[in-house]
Amino acid sequence: MQTLNVRHVTQYTYANPVTFQPHRLMLRPRDSHDLRLVGANISLSPHGKMRWMHDVFGNSVAVVDFLEPSNELKIESVLTLERYGLGGLDFEIEERATTYPFVYSPDDRIDLGRMLDPHHPDPNGELEAWAKGFVAARSTDTMALLTDINNSIHRGFSYNLRFEEGTQPPLETLRLGTGSCRDFALLLIETARALGFGARFVTGYLYDPALDGGNSAVVGAGATHAWADIYLPGAGWVEFDPTNGTIAADNLIRVAVTRDASQAVPVAGGFTGLTGDYLGMTVDVSVRSVRPEEPLAA
Repeated sequence: MQTLNVRHVTQYTYANPVTFQPHRLMLRPRDSHDLRLVGANISLSPHGKMRWMHDVFGNSVAVVDFLEPSNELKIESVLTLERYGLGGLDFEIEERATTYPFVYSPDDRIDLGRMLDPHHPDPNGELEAWAKGFVAARSTDTMALLTDINNSIHRGFSYNLRFEEGTQPPLETLRLGTGSCRDFALLLIETARALGFGARFVTGYLYDPALDGGNSAVVGAGATHAWADIYLPGAGWVEFDPTNGTIAADNLIRVAVTRDASQAVPVAGGFTGLTGDYLGMTVDVSVRSVRPEEPLAA
């Protein structure tokens, strides 16, 4: 078990005071067997009225109505978490699913629903052909297949921290050979779905041990992070991070899971103002290990 402190600050600046529309925040993770939420606090400037809800996927979502205009908006989230690792990649996959292709049970197919279907256009079958290129024979080891796809994105694509809104379409990522963690996660999800796997999008944070003096070659720390969950009978949802080429890594901090990347935006909202009022946005994320003698976040 490792105790981690996450500080996530999103700040917008404007040339003149603007009126803020309701904002939707996905910043609070849920307790689970591998992640325990010890403390959580969200600070707002200007002040706002916050109400909590669970979305259709069961994620904790805060909806904020801001009470006054301002030329600056600052949202700061501080979390203290206990992360419990799985202790390796020894997954208990059901015998029928250890070899690809396999068929999900009728109940699994119903519950996975649209998470089995590709969501993005592939008019010429370009992405489907790329996906099928990983299947060397009719019978392929399932974990070896998914590991190969995950590693191919990690090794064959260039990481590019983009600040543009949204997520790059998978075909564009495939053609460019470059993208952000969100782009790589979506490419992996669509590739897995093209092969018949159930897959979903995960947003959260990434702990880099190098920040606390350890050895690490982590890519994507210092910002929000994204990866893919792929459903394997017996093992359940397994985390694949194509940005770093890892599987079920202990340094992934899950905040929310969704069917599509567009549903997993940490901070979303708008404003009413004049053309040219918007000056820019900054995001600062730090994830640090907390030693036993250090105070925990409120």
